[in-house]
Amino acid sequence: MNGSNVDDLVDLLGRWASGRGPLYLLLTARLRALIDDGVLHPGEPLPPDRVLAGRLAVGRGTVVAAYDLLQQEGRVVRRQGSGTRVADWDLPATRAGDGIAANPLLLHILNPPDGVRLLTCAAPDDPPPQLAEAYQEAIGRLAGLRDLGYQPAGNPALREVLAAYYRDRGLPTTAEEIVVTTGAQQALTLLAGALIRPGDTVLTESPTYPGALEAFRHAAAAVRPVSMEPRALAASMRERPALVYTVPTARNPTGSIMDAATRRRLAALAGEHDVPLIDDEVCAELCFTGETPPPVAAYTTGEQVITVGSLSKLVWGGMRLGWIRAPVPLASRLARLRAVHDLGGEVMSQFAAVALLRRLDEIRRARVDTLRARHDHLCAELRAHLPSWTFEPALGGQTLWVRLPRGEAGSFSQVALRHGVAVPPGRSFDPLGGHAEYTRLHFLLPREELTRAVAELVRAWESYDGVRRPASRHTLIV
Repeated sequence: MNGSNVDDLVDLLGRWASGRGPLYLLLTARLRALIDDGVLHPGEPLPPDRVLAGRLAVGRGTVVAAYDLLQQEGRVVRRQGSGTRVADWDLPATRAGDGIAANPLLLHILNPPDGVRLLTCAAPDDPPPQLAEAYQEAIGRLAGLRDLGYQPAGNPALREVLAAYYRDRGLPTTAEEIVVTTGAQQALTLLAGALIRPGDTVLTESPTYPGALEAFRHAAAAVRPVSMEPRALAASMRERPALVYTVPTARNPTGSIMDAATRRRLAALAGEHDVPLIDDEVCAELCFTGETPPPVAAYTTGEQVITVGSLSKLVWGGMRLGWIRAPVPLASRLARLRAVHDLGGEVMSQFAAVALLRRLDEIRRARVDTLRARHDHLCAELRAHLPSWTFEPALGGQTLWVRLPRGEAGSFSQVALRHGVAVPPGRSFDPLGGHAEYTRLHFLLPREELTRAVAELVRAWESYDGVRRPASRHTLIV
């Protein structure tokens, strides 16, 4: 499509306004889909605000708001004098084989480029020995089994083990409150489908997990950043958002851990305002102290707090096994929604998960010991070779949140690609496209690979900052 041809774009938009919710969000959702599907190509111009508004018979403010939201998401670029264009990620390493532009955070999954060290998707690629043993045990469960295997809420044995897991952590739970999912990403997608209507407001931390932002955006929500400081959150909750999303333990991307007093107040606020609060515990078992804090739901007897968990960070990225702990009415509703999607998850992985959860302590100890050592090594390498970059050491999880002293991480990430290392831009972790000066670095690689990754980042930074600030090029590394 010629981006300057407004008639072509109007045809592609189709019946964009036929859904429910504010027009600017419906227009944003349709344009987002066209960009993500590669129909609108990187660098392609979009019609001026007034022109598109006139052809769509809407106010100019509707188009301006849609364009602005897409700019905050990093999908379009708006410059005075040159108009609005689809964001240009058109580097060889950021293109899928079919020419569709890829979110830089998904390079690890969609099209891992040759010769590039990937610090984009933070998931372990070294499954523990217990995983193979768990699948051997799962095979044994097949003998004499007579079951269709269609279990939208999950395998009963796994649901009971997960309920016991929460009871052991001080949170009374029954199997009926558990819904097993294909990873935590599906859990968030199901919750978005059940709890959000187009135009609803969702409150999240910033920075936060970008997969959650995508799930909420695709539900046509207006996603707003908010501090989890209780006073600030209380003021925002009075506006009755559809839900609040938080990652209180080993937070992605900062690796921070919320204190008990704040957890207790969040639980109370969810009850006082009758607003669902999602506690994303995907990295909760990766605290460097070896102790896992109680989930937020443990601080309330109400039913507003929903907990999401997964084995993908603790065991292996390919272990697509997650779950939701929710009040029984919501859990039943989610199971019905899951049945519409795929009738339920693959059963063998659920059998294996039962065995893995019974060996949780030994798996956690080994994983945390490895992550702590790699975290310390990455911190030392950054301090030694990139001392102008700043960060707070993580208390758990798999990632550091690093601030560049100058420039913008999105443009630096493209320079880094040319030097053999892929890093995600900070804008991807913010609902409004903020934190442009930040990037996230994971420490899942072995020590020697982390050392090489930092060396590549040093060369990339010298190239990037040397072009922008020639006078300071030789003062960066001390």
